Amino acid sequence: MRNIVPTQTTAWKNLKKHFQDMQNIHLNDLFRKDKYRFKNFSFFIKDKLLVDISKNRITYTTLKILLSLAQDMHLSEAIQQMFSGKKINCTEDRAVLHTALRNDYHNPIILDGNDIMPEIYAVLKKIKFFSNQVINGQWKGYSGKKITTVVNIGIGGSDLGPSMVTKALKAYKNHLDIKFVSNIDSTELFHLFKIIDFETTIFLISSKTFTTQETIVNAETIKKAFFKKAGCTKHMNQHFFAITMNTNKAKDFGIISDNIFKIWDWVGGRYSIWSAMGLSIALAVGFKNFKELLNGAYAMDMHFKNTTFEKNIPVLLGLIGIWYNNFFYSETEAIFPYDQYLNRFPAYIQQSNMESNGKNVDRNGNTVSWQTGPIIWGEVGTNGQHSFYQLLHQGTKLIPCDFIAPILSHNSIQDHHEILLSNFFAQTHALAFGKSFYNDSSCFFSDIKSVDSAFIQKFKCFLGNRPSNTLLFKKIDPYSLGLLIALYEHKIFTQGVIFNIFSFDQWGVELGKNISNSIYNTLTNKKYELDYDNSTQGLLNFYNSVRHAK
Repeated sequence: MRNIVPTQTTAWKNLKKHFQDMQNIHLNDLFRKDKYRFKNFSFFIKDKLLVDISKNRITYTTLKILLSLAQDMHLSEAIQQMFSGKKINCTEDRAVLHTALRNDYHNPIILDGNDIMPEIYAVLKKIKFFSNQVINGQWKGYSGKKITTVVNIGIGGSDLGPSMVTKALKAYKNHLDIKFVSNIDSTELFHLFKIIDFETTIFLISSKTFTTQETIVNAETIKKAFFKKAGCTKHMNQHFFAITMNTNKAKDFGIISDNIFKIWDWVGGRYSIWSAMGLSIALAVGFKNFKELLNGAYAMDMHFKNTTFEKNIPVLLGLIGIWYNNFFYSETEAIFPYDQYLNRFPAYIQQSNMESNGKNVDRNGNTVSWQTGPIIWGEVGTNGQHSFYQLLHQGTKLIPCDFIAPILSHNSIQDHHEILLSNFFAQTHALAFGKSFYNDSSCFFSDIKSVDSAFIQKFKCFLGNRPSNTLLFKKIDPYSLGLLIALYEHKIFTQGVIFNIFSFDQWGVELGKNISNSIYNTLTNKKYELDYDNSTQGLLNFYNSVRHAK
């Protein structure tokens, strides 16, 4: 990808000038001036997804300049480079090809002179065969009993993605009980051991490098507990599986070749659910539904790759995010799914975005002078309304929001879903247009009468002009979920290109890990390997004094 400083582009300079004209314009005024604003600022992908960006503080001029920024930063070229397998992860000299994992298998993808699709297809066949065996009861544990429980041992992308998807697709779940172990805190394993039966449980050790401390320590502890129960190491073959690119490490752990599901170095952990890291998903909902998840993502890939930027949903959402982050200085974005099945979706996008674009060095190796990745957070449904929406409506922070909802519920009970979506639509309306008891043209509700005193009315006034995107789809199914996840993946990529940063490494997670190894030796051997600051030294001394007190 090219190394261009975004703030030096003509488009960025034009955006700074345009912001002076836009910063005091209210959404009320924008809607009054354009009675077709919803139609003109909404986008569809067939009958699967509607994205409404009309409640944003943008005009046609705003979009025109933002689109010219994408051109100035050569976004189109970068998209083609990613899809074609160019090594755009330059700090690790790797291609970025999670899109290949959901590619139409008639389309070859060449990497280092070889078509990688046959190998991808071979792993998919292995996932299909194994998941069918377990689901159908053909795969037995060491005592001859059918498998009833699957435990995925991973962390980060090897945990959060599969966990989020299996929860989101709970309506499609089969009889298998899928559990996830990520935290190295022994409490998690303590409770797991109380509820699982080793005779009917299989364990998926999900680690790209097979060196991730939390995953390997947890896996070793589980293996010891399994040996104690099974009484024989050879029984591992029925119960332990690895998802990794480091096959040698997996074999050293004791896992046979047939039980290793391969991934590749060009698959980032936070983009790995489409690979064998999604094995727990296939086991939870069946391979057919797993394939539909891939198909939905592929449809979004084709939209992102082939659609002009004026109608390209990930590109538009990415550009609008940059508009708020760098010109309104919003710094944060919130994601609010109004469906309980999507309760882990904000956390999943939080990791994808903040680990990708939380960088302060550009592709030239220089410290950036602009805002890069925003802070991502969120909560499910009406829970947030009784928690932090007060700040959204009347606080001093501008927080752009994404509201996500299915039109139909899998679990319709009386009018619960209608009440839920009434809140969904109401919140986007209230945030945008506010409420005032005064004759104020900045509010649709300026004609509301009140008997409250002028003093009290001040506290009940909502200024509005709080932006949001609305994403509506028919129902949470594997295809729609794949479409939605890939949309955010490509939004993140779009922003990374324009920020002029490398989105596919994550060096920021390394320092704390390395220091923790030294501190571990300090805690266990009482040897101070590093010259710690006096705060850390004091904390360690206090820890040791309490732990070893007689």
